[in-house]
Amino acid sequence: MEGKERLLTDLSSRTDEFVEGEIDQDPELPQIDFGSILLATNNFSESNKLGKGGFGIVYKGKLSGGQEIAVKRLVRGSGQGLEEFKNEVILIAKLQHRNFVRLLGCCIHGEEKLLVYEYMPNKSLDFLLFDPTQKTKLDWGKRFNIIKGIARALLYLHQDSRLRIIHRDLKASNVLLDEEMNPKVSDFGLARTFGGNQDEANTDRVVGTYGYMSPEYAMEGLYSVKSDVYSYGVLLLEIVSGFRNSSFPLVMDSPNLLAYAWQLWNEGNAEDYVDQSIAGSCARAEVVRSIHVGLLCVQDSPSDRPAMSSVVFMLENEEATISAAPKQPMFTIRRNQNPHTGDSRDDNIEMRSYNNVTITTAEGR
Repeated sequence: MEGKERLLTDLSSRTDEFVEGEIDQDPELPQIDFGSILLATNNFSESNKLGKGGFGIVYKGKLSGGQEIAVKRLVRGSGQGLEEFKNEVILIAKLQHRNFVRLLGCCIHGEEKLLVYEYMPNKSLDFLLFDPTQKTKLDWGKRFNIIKGIARALLYLHQDSRLRIIHRDLKASNVLLDEEMNPKVSDFGLARTFGGNQDEANTDRVVGTYGYMSPEYAMEGLYSVKSDVYSYGVLLLEIVSGFRNSSFPLVMDSPNLLAYAWQLWNEGNAEDYVDQSIAGSCARAEVVRSIHVGLLCVQDSPSDRPAMSSVVFMLENEEATISAAPKQPMFTIRRNQNPHTGDSRDDNIEMRSYNNVTITTAEGR
């Protein structure tokens, strides 16, 4: 119990530090009994496994009252996972938005540390978007709604929450879909907060995902709201095209997804960029506007990228004219396919710089 009390005390003090003025006592997050979670997940059975999350394995469960849940189980002995666990409790428990996944409670039992979320019946965006047999469920109307919902979630983090919050790991697998295909941003384990007039920060430990990392973050360890804007732009272009940026097919005669989008937009053929499985359901004006916004977001220089307030305005106001022309994106991080498996799933990349020597490791998520 001593370890549990120490962790809860740590969570309480860090919550006061990050979300000043919003609480006076311990985090208002229910403690869920470990036995109830065991029953709900059938003792963490393999058949209940949904996938691997940011710091552990995610299981589907059903509470005694019938409510379906998703349980994220921290990998034992993971120091980084413990920090992510704290971040999730601190941030998600206090940030309320219709486009965030809802954290229902947590459980600390011996070495077991678990987070309990609302269950999303349509799983994650990447599960549908990049599957040839599933992507037709996402017609253009649903995709455009997802694009706008994610934008509103980031606007809340960057501008409307009490402190400015940088997500730092926005990607298709971290966007969950409810029963009506509404997007819910999840996985705040790598998120960081800014206070006062702080605009950017630097780290010598760059952790992110192939294909979504901005140039200044991947190369210099600099992150800001504009890093999230870049990741959002990549995600938007993936949603429109149905292609994954980190495994863009070379047969398309472009080095990467961003270059392909810019080429077609620059030639006046932006509608050819749309996922062919939904081409017939598209509203051309919305498609062209979305691609334009996405390309503005993935420009190499942070100062060239729009703020999320401008992104939301451009997407939601059909009559507004977008005067800015995007510059050709030059930056990309491509990973090598495994020559034996051909596996091209988006992997995490971690860079640590010590004395100007960079060590890079890739780790599946």
